[in-house]
Amino acid sequence: MQYRQEYVEPQTQFIEPQSQPEPTEAPRSRRRRRRWQKVALITFLVVALLAGGGLVAGGLYFRSINSDIQRVDAFVDVPEESRPQAAVQGAMNILVLGSDSRDPDATSGSRTDSIILAHIPKDRSTAQLISIPRDTWVSVPRSKDAKNGGRDAKINAAYAWGGVPLMVQTVEKFSGVRVDHVMIIDFAGFVEIIDALGGVDIDSEKTFTSIHEPYRTFKQGKQRMNGEAALDYSRQRKQFADGDFARIKHQQQVIKAIMDRAVSGGILTNPARLNSFVKATSSAVSVDEKMSLLDMATDLRNLRGGNLTFLTSPTKGTGRVGSESVVFANPEKAKTFYGAVRRDAVAEILAAGK
Repeated sequence: MQYRQEYVEPQTQFIEPQSQPEPTEAPRSRRRRRRWQKVALITFLVVALLAGGGLVAGGLYFRSINSDIQRVDAFVDVPEESRPQAAVQGAMNILVLGSDSRDPDATSGSRTDSIILAHIPKDRSTAQLISIPRDTWVSVPRSKDAKNGGRDAKINAAYAWGGVPLMVQTVEKFSGVRVDHVMIIDFAGFVEIIDALGGVDIDSEKTFTSIHEPYRTFKQGKQRMNGEAALDYSRQRKQFADGDFARIKHQQQVIKAIMDRAVSGGILTNPARLNSFVKATSSAVSVDEKMSLLDMATDLRNLRGGNLTFLTSPTKGTGRVGSESVVFANPEKAKTFYGAVRRDAVAEILAAGK
């Protein structure tokens, strides 16, 4: 996927960081370090693919904070004998679970609004981010406490029933692809990132009004959105015939727009602007215990936005199972699609994902 990037001067006022904080400012320094951890991890999806040598140049700094990153034991309850084996050594698959803690439609604290399987090929020259609709009807393994699972259900039920380990099991069973790492992101944190960038440009496919207060009207065509507006835009689905598929598309648009804005604004090459960007970030991020921030930055140093492709897991469309509205996977196409992911056959992934 190729898209043109144009330089646009950011609207945000950036402040030069202090060169040497006094010893009495240690708590503030720790807060700043925690924010660095969060933004550096979010960067994998929205900035780091474009940062390249910039992140590597800061390797010593990132190594110093790597041990303090919030961790989750994603694989502790995943039986090794049930897991698919890696078909190609060196390729990497990262399960990205996104939640929106501010979503007005949220009815439970244990849900995943976005499920993305990020495939990083062995040669690290591209990346494919595969969205799995949260209502996809799949076989969910039994939870550790044996109280849930062991039956077909919507894929995001796995997280509510057994947390990250059961979600890993479910995605691996559904796709046949081995998950190497897990990242959990609260997408509400994108609000501060977008505002620090001075807003992002989103191209809306039609004019529509949000179903959430303050009931914004999004005009058809390209427009500049601040963080709250962009997050609101990424939530909308009920005004569209394709429902949650529209929501997935909007989330992908926002991620792309953040990447474009980060590059066009020069934030990655300007320490003062980057400092302001970090201080504005307050999103919650955690990763599995084995993920190394520095190794990730090194692995992705040659990736650019034009090499990032968003895809959606093959489906037959929507329907009902009992009283539930669900998304039905397309077994034949999914087998071909995820088979290509396992073999690290990028051309086949792109062809099967059309």
